[in-house]
Amino acid sequence: MDSTHMYEITVIGGGPVGMFAAFYAGLRSADVLLIESLSELGGQPFNLYPAKVLYDIAGYPAINGTELTAKLIEQSAHFEPTIQTATTVTQIETVEGGYRLTSDQGDFLTKTVIIATGGGAFLPRKLAVDYDERMDGHQVNYFVRDLENYRDLDVAIAGGGDSAIDWALTLAPIAKSVHLIHRRNEFRALESSVATLNASTVVQHTPFLINAIQPEGPLVTLNLKEVRGDANVELTVDKLLVNYGFMSDNKQLKQWDLTLDRNLIAVDSQMQTSRAGIYAIGDAVNYPGKLQLIASGFGEAPTAVNDALSYLYPDRRAALHSSQLYH
Repeated sequence: MDSTHMYEITVIGGGPVGMFAAFYAGLRSADVLLIESLSELGGQPFNLYPAKVLYDIAGYPAINGTELTAKLIEQSAHFEPTIQTATTVTQIETVEGGYRLTSDQGDFLTKTVIIATGGGAFLPRKLAVDYDERMDGHQVNYFVRDLENYRDLDVAIAGGGDSAIDWALTLAPIAKSVHLIHRRNEFRALESSVATLNASTVVQHTPFLINAIQPEGPLVTLNLKEVRGDANVELTVDKLLVNYGFMSDNKQLKQWDLTLDRNLIAVDSQMQTSRAGIYAIGDAVNYPGKLQLIASGFGEAPTAVNDALSYLYPDRRAALHSSQLYH
């Protein structure tokens, strides 16, 4: 790659929002570089929950992380942006005419930057009980790569948020049985999802916590303790899927000299950060009313791209609608 070439827009982050930003920049005929720290594009939906069904993507009644990634890669490739994977940006330095991005794969020059790094590096929140971690990836799982691995099995899911309920509903027609364990009687999820859950075959164990887990050959036995009560339940299943959420690490943001808000990037209504010509979108940002949804990030991407091009070319008329045709 030519280290002396200065791109008009560099998107840092190859998840759904970053890929869509690169595509939209192509619609505006911008010279685009897309940088992703992992070896493949796709971000969280592809790497953390590729088989999970997503219901909040416009135009798709339901689509899983793998399918969404494939569609976005196909879409973004239309304008042939330069893509650099397995590359981690460590510094963003101001230079004449733009910025120099320092990475573990060399330096890149760009006139503007759009940061779409999501929540950063993610690690699952582990079970709060001692257990033999050799069960991880076997009886105990924090990710689902292939739904077929759960077919005709007895499955327990620990968690009470949207993701846990989505997994329960996705696995219900595939598994032999699905048990959902939550420490409260109320679930922290969309009302429509809870209503569907209540009408499903999923067995609900509330309000219970996992008190202990014990391998039983290829199976696992869970001891469930009632919250603020004395009841105990033993449940033996083939697999336990833990869905307590993820801990994120966005430590690289502190090295980029950006104003942060609750460890996220503060942006204005044009998605511009505290540094002129640097924008941020998706789960990496915070502003009043911000929603941590892929749908929100998709809406933020055109705003950032259009403002970046207005910043570079103030006399150029911005596209105001989406009726432009391409082949």
